[in-house]
Order: sequence, then structure tokens, then C-alpha cells
Amino acid sequence: MQTEEQRHLARPRRLLLCLDGVPHELIQRAQGRGLFELFNPPTRLLSPFPTMTNVALSAMLGASPPAGYESLYFDRTTQQLQGGIRKYLGRRTPDKIPSSYMDELDYQEPLAFEFLIYVAADTVWRSDMQRFREDFLNAPQRRDYFAFLKATDGLLHSRGPQRLAIALESLDAILKEIRRVCGEETEIVLFSDHGMNLQENKRTNIVTNLQRHGFEVRSSLNDQGRRSVCVPAFGLCSYAAAYCSSEELVPSVADALIEEPGVDFVVHRDGAAVILSGERGSARIERREPNGKWYRYTPVAGDPLKLNSIAKTISLAGHFDSDGFAPDSVWFSTTKSHEYPDALNNIYSSLFQHRVKHTADVLISLLDGYYYGWSPFGRFVTLAATHGNALRSSTNAFVMSTHRQLPEFVRADDARELLRG
Repeated sequence: MQTEEQRHLARPRRLLLCLDGVPHELIQRAQGRGLFELFNPPTRLLSPFPTMTNVALSAMLGASPPAGYESLYFDRTTQQLQGGIRKYLGRRTPDKIPSSYMDELDYQEPLAFEFLIYVAADTVWRSDMQRFREDFLNAPQRRDYFAFLKATDGLLHSRGPQRLAIALESLDAILKEIRRVCGEETEIVLFSDHGMNLQENKRTNIVTNLQRHGFEVRSSLNDQGRRSVCVPAFGLCSYAAAYCSSEELVPSVADALIEEPGVDFVVHRDGAAVILSGERGSARIERREPNGKWYRYTPVAGDPLKLNSIAKTISLAGHFDSDGFAPDSVWFSTTKSHEYPDALNNIYSSLFQHRVKHTADVLISLLDGYYYGWSPFGRFVTLAATHGNALRSSTNAFVMSTHRQLPEFVRADDARELLRG
């Protein structure tokens, strides 16, 4: 049986480099300016909802799911918040490694950079890229190398696309140097974990909304007699996750949340189905798997995902069965470039696939231009862009290769073979 090194040597050596938070749109613009000319055109890599780093990379790399959507998360075992800012202090101990994909990394930024990028963006990204360059050039030349540059995410959050464009110029020069030193046989695969909305964002008042509807927003749900909800607030992102003190509260919490300005839609489980509600109405999403995955989208009121016209096209093509289900492949081909890319599979999987160890009772997708997060963090970070929701801007990550022309669209769950195979 071949060893992992022998399998890698059967194809070109590969540098796998993840740029945190860089959307397809910006890498396409960079290539249009003449950068990354060594690469084939970028593929749209569809990030899973919520479009967050650890959720996305664990799916893309077939790794273990993180405990929660962010480093501050609700633990169903203890029924209270865990993690948070202390995850960024000191050195990386096992409890600070959220997913097994991090065990594969040859380079990642020093732990302190994860926080400092938001307050000292220029210094941190320059240092991060040079540390990566030196580490790669000193690494053994006979095996693959996997690096993760988190500074790009911080640059976009705090400084916007203009500053990122400067950083990408520096990265392009580094990659050209790597190609000269290592030879053209070294394949470089550049990709990102999620996209980003490129506009100013303002905070939603989710906690105030829930309190106004008679719910207590708490960090612990151990007292089952209360109408209590926990909504972890950490990064300034365009999604939120709610955990309820009892299953009976879930529908009423969801109903309360859709009234909040900035909320696009909320989803929660109803048996084996997903109930999706928003300002444009409500719908039911169901999946069955007799021979592969099949989905049914049933609007209850309005058309919250704007899929009625697509459903009509699918119907005219004869793809629905007698119960109104159509194959997953059909829904994917007709919605991959939609406002909500790959909507049915992506949203259904957010609640029924093991994306995180502690799945929320209610997931909230905010409109572009809105965020939820930790208030003190918001006071010293000017938010020029963010991510997390199920819209195209956050969902469209990218992947591109110097050696291969990749499919036009790739789901996160299907990316491992392209990235690591």
C-alpha cells in the first residue's frame, strides 16, 4: 500500500493556501488587474451556512466539526456558554484547536494575530505573509504544504477591499517567487473559506427584540422553568444562533426574531423538515433519500427564498416526482448562482448535518448591511465588511489552481478531493 508521501509524489507537489474571507468577486477582480496570472480562472466554492471559518473548513477538508459556530459557543452538555476571548490568549493548546483540519496545517498565524489583525491590520498582514513565505521556503521540498492566512479576513472586516487589494499584490509576488524557487511542477491551489459582503454594516438589536417579546436572554439555560434563550455574541457577523430552554419555545422565538429589522430569515426544525420564515413569507423544506437526495420546497406564505420561478422551470422540465420532490442535482444546477446559492441543500444541511457539535435551535440569517456580535468588540472595530449569512456575497468563496481547470461551482462538502486528493 502506498504511503501518503508516495501518493503525493505521483502528482505535482502541492501548496494549498487558504485566504480567510476573500470572496470570489475580489479574487476575480485581482486577476482582471493582472494578478495571479499563473492561475486558471477561479471557481465559486460555495461555503456552508452559517458562512463561518471553522464550519466551512471542516466541511471543505472533511475534518471534525467544531464545537460551535465561533470560539464563543453554547454547550448543550453544560447548558451554558463556553470559550470566548480566552481562546486567543497564550499559546495553542488542544482546547484551542476547534477542528482536526488545524492538525494538517503547516503554517498558521501566531494565536495573538487572530485578534490583533482587527486593531493593527497593516502590521499583522505584512508579518503574516512574510512568516508564511519564509516557512514555506524552508520546508521539505518533497511533500505537500498547507497554509492558512487569516490576516486577509481581518483586513476586509476592518479596512475594506482597497486595503486587501494591496495585500493581494504582495501575495502575488510571493507566489511568483515560490514558483521560481520550487519549479513549475509545484501546483499551487489558492482558496478561501467564505465570502464577504463589501459594505458598511450596522448592529441588529436581537437581544432587545427577544426581551420585548418576554424572553430572558441568558448565558445559561439550566433553569428549565424560564422562557430563556441564549444567543452567543462574539464576532461581528451577519448571522446569529439561538438556543432555547425548551423545544416548545423554538417556534415563538423564531416568530419574534423575524420582526427585527435586518433579519432576512430564520430557520428551525419541525420533525424532519426545516421551517423558514422571513419578511417575504414562510416555507417548508423537506429532504428524502430513497435513491440519492431529493428536496421539496413548499411555500406556506409568499416566497421567502425567491424560488417559485425556479420551481416552475423544474416542473416544466418534468423533474418533480408525484410528491413534489426534485433531485438534489437539479436543484443545485438551477440555484448554484442564485441570490441564495444552493439554497435548499445549504439551509437544510445547516440544521440536519453535523456542521457543529452543538447545533442551534434557531439560525438567523441577516441581510447584507447588518451584523450581530459582541458589543465591546464593535466599539473599537469599524466594520467595513462582514460574513455569516446565506446570501451570495458571503457564500461565494473561491478556489483556483495553477495546474487544473476546476468546475465552475463546487460545494464545500465536495471540495476535499479537489484540495487534498
